[in-house]
Parts: sequence; C-alpha cells; structure tokens
Amino acid sequence: MSKQAYMGTTGGKYLDQPLLTPYKMGNFELSHRIVLAPLTRQRSYHNIPQPHAILYYSQRTTEGGFLISEAAAISENSLGYSDIPGMWTKEQVEAWKPIVDAVHAKGGIFFCQIWHGGRVSNEEFQPNGVSPISSTDKPLAPLLLPNRADSARFSKPRRLQVDEIPQVVDQFRIAARNAIEAGFDGVEIHGAHGYLIEQFLKDQVNDRTDKYGGSLANRCRFALEIVEAVAIEIGSDRVGIRLSPFANYMEAGDSNPTALGLYMAEALNKYEILYCSMVEPRMITVEEKEECNDSLLPMRKAFRGTFIVAGGYDREEGNQAIADNQTDLVAYGRLFLANPDLPKRFQLQAPLNKYDRETFYTSDPVIGYTDYPFLVTNE
Repeated sequence: MSKQAYMGTTGGKYLDQPLLTPYKMGNFELSHRIVLAPLTRQRSYHNIPQPHAILYYSQRTTEGGFLISEAAAISENSLGYSDIPGMWTKEQVEAWKPIVDAVHAKGGIFFCQIWHGGRVSNEEFQPNGVSPISSTDKPLAPLLLPNRADSARFSKPRRLQVDEIPQVVDQFRIAARNAIEAGFDGVEIHGAHGYLIEQFLKDQVNDRTDKYGGSLANRCRFALEIVEAVAIEIGSDRVGIRLSPFANYMEAGDSNPTALGLYMAEALNKYEILYCSMVEPRMITVEEKEECNDSLLPMRKAFRGTFIVAGGYDREEGNQAIADNQTDLVAYGRLFLANPDLPKRFQLQAPLNKYDRETFYTSDPVIGYTDYPFLVTNE
C-alpha cells in the first residue's frame, strides 16, 4: 500500500490548510484528514450501545469524514469500566446498527475500536467475580479518577497461560466479525494505553519467560497474532491498530519505546493492514503535553500503510504535521468531543468550545455528550 503524502498540489481552495485536503485511505475516499479519535464515553448502559449515541456520532460526521468509535469490549471478561459498549453479543450488534447507519447516512466512514482491558479492571466487572487476566500477575496501584475525589481500584490479575492466549485472540477475531455485521467499515485494534495488548508489549509490565515474554519479538507476538487473525477474518484493508509505545498509561512503560514502535511498524507491514495510529511521545500522561525529544517519524517512515498521529494537536500543529509529511491523518479527541463541527471550525478558523473534563465520563445521555453547541454562521 503506497503512501499518499500531502504535496501542496491537491485540495483546491484548502491548500493553505492541509487538514482539509482529500486523502485516499485504501478503498476509502476521505474528504479531509481530521479524524474523530476513539473516546471512552461510558454511556452504554449495561454494555449495550444506546440510542443517544446515534445523535452523538452523527453530530460529528461529515461527508467523507473518518470516525473511530469508542472502545467496544470483545468479551464479558474484557471490561474495566462501567457502561462500556460491547461487541460480543447479538443484542450489542443490533444496538450498534442504527448508530452506524446514522454515520453512513451523512457519508461518514466508521471504524469500531475493539478492546480488552486486561488488568485495568477488578473482580466486580468480571463474570462470577474472577480475577482479571493479563500478561502478568503484577497488580496496578489505585488510580485517581477525573473528579479528583475518587479512586479506581484494580484487582490482582491472573497471568494468562500460553494455551489460553489463542482463546483471547479468537475473541478479537469474533468481535471484528461482529463489527462488520453491525455495519462498520472496519475495526481498529486497541493496542495502546496500558490495556491488555500493551500489557504484553511493554517490558515494565510483561515479566513472562515463555514465548510471549522477554525479547521484543516475543512481547509483540500476541499483538501480531491478533492483527493476523482479524485481518484474515475481515480483510486487511479494513483493519487498523492504535499503539502508544512512548506512553506510560496504567504503569505500562517500556525501556526502549523507539525500538518497540519501530519493530511494530515494520512487523505490521507483513499483514498489509490499512492504517497504524500512534500516540505522540509528548503524551506521557493522558491529560497534558510534555516537552519531548522523541519522534514518531521513524515509525511513520517504516510503516507502509496510512499513518495517523494523535495526542494534543491543535489546528496549526495538525496542518503543519501534514504539510511536513509527518503523517497522513490527525486524530482529534477532546477538541472533537467539545466541537461536533470541528472540521467547519478549522475551515473558518473559528473559536472552539472549551471541553469540560468533569463530564467526560458521566452517565448522562445529554450533558457533556450531545449538548456542545455548533458554530452559528451565515453560510
């Protein structure tokens, strides 16, 4: 799959704003390069996608725009938070269909992010109160929640046995198949942010001595087995993956993140998947950018599919990244959450709504979800 770099020769009147120029991503014709990043919203009651998500996603859809859904759990033991949507039952698949239809009705391209929390969980989220699974049996320390008043606690995980790992790989495969049945155009495998896949990738967490631990190749084996299984099931041209080699979310750091990111970027080429999305090194924590000398450029050069960057970009930085051929697309999270018409605001260089972190994960079907105002213009 060849790269399509922004060369300043396409896009008509938006040549001064590379973010607004067209891009061909495999079989998908994108009208602009602003991607809705996958954003956990915790409003899928009892793990069933809800009708209010129809409005939420359709608000953020433009003709030819690319959207990635919030993380959908692949099995009942993959949950780590309340009210996360699932993709393992027929009822969940049916509930996703009108949401996907609403995005398609407005001409959007919609991928479903599929996810397993691993040790980022506790027994109350697990069937029959069993221990969450992981690459390790090392527990996580309690985590301060966004309200700054409460803490999430995590149960001691159970180390997956080698003969159990194919079952988890198969759960990802089935979830991908279910996503296609629900109408999604493809899936993004969540291999970032300290969740199960990254618990295998990162040497701060992975303390295994079998074929899934130790060397870089062994630690990446689980992720690549999932990529292969999903690509075979639904077609490699419908598969993306998100990685965060430089991040240290959920105590999942690595001693050589550049080597990890480069190994994965090169290894993914074998499967000819559609895209790789990577979180910028400056996003060491979830909330704030930090000064950093590391770069995703080696991974961008190594990966032969579409490359997407994410992590604290504003309009100017996104335009510059594409103009400098550092990426093909830019994923926006918090800005897109608070500005459902983000591409229009970028086009007009209009002021942006400020996001309210306090309502990111509330269970309200409207507040902090579908009530952010659209730009009022005379157009």
